[in-house]
Amino acid sequence: MTSFLPYLPQLMVAWGAYLIATASPGPAVLAIIGTSVSRGRSAGMALALGVLTGSYIWAMLAAAGLSALIRSYGQALVALKIAGALYLFWLAFNALKAALRKEPPNAASTRDIRPSLRRFYLKGLGIHLTNPKAVFAWIMLVSLGMPKQAPAGTMAVLIAGCMVLGILVFTGFALLFSLAPVNRAYLKARRWIEGAMAGFFAFAGFSLLTARL
Repeated sequence: MTSFLPYLPQLMVAWGAYLIATASPGPAVLAIIGTSVSRGRSAGMALALGVLTGSYIWAMLAAAGLSALIRSYGQALVALKIAGALYLFWLAFNALKAALRKEPPNAASTRDIRPSLRRFYLKGLGIHLTNPKAVFAWIMLVSLGMPKQAPAGTMAVLIAGCMVLGILVFTGFALLFSLAPVNRAYLKARRWIEGAMAGFFAFAGFSLLTARL
């Protein structure tokens, strides 16, 4: 249990980097915020859990030596980059359609027709699994928090700490932006917010497509 303590300074650096990365504005955070304010707490939480699942799938792959696989199968990463960019463009298109709609969906009808939480979960999962930058982020975190001489259990501590931080950050965004005052503010500025989201997703997709990974 105490074997990882000598490596705690490196773990703290890795956890700090992960906290900054998860709390910074990005496609996943923006999707959680937009879903929470427009579709409610349950939908936002479901999407946040999908993002978290995708994050820890990459974490496990990074822990299993993903960097070696990337060197061997670089073309697969290029395909993943293109898929991620296309997915972001699709999100931008949907946000633009919502921005061009003059009136929001009728509140009563949306309460009667409950959105599928599974759909929001899969949306969050797709955002993270189609983002190759998440691969390199986890490789960076592993290199920061896992020195060569560290015991194997240190990796579990690193990933567990990141998992706790991810849950706090992503579900925190979902809870905060589903509050009634925030929802009322969203309804007033709905078209501007959706338009900004469309622009952000389009920019993120273009950046991902042109980035040298």
